[in-house]
Amino acid sequence: MSEQPATTDHARQQLEPAAADTVRAYAAKTHEDADQFAAVLEDIAANGLPSVEDCMPWEELREAHLARLAR
Repeated sequence: MSEQPATTDHARQQLEPAAADTVRAYAAKTHEDADQFAAVLEDIAANGLPSVEDCMPWEELREAHLARLAR
């Protein structure tokens, strides 16, 4: 996406400062998550898939995620 705002014939509604800060924080977190995901994919591309012994079963990942959500 472009860093520049979209231009239209219609005026854009400005966000309240607190809402704008929340959107910026969400964007930063999304960028961080995407960078981590890209790093994992680059590692897989460069080094191949990890061995099964080095991986966590998806059931454990799911339960850990559900526990985080429940907190």
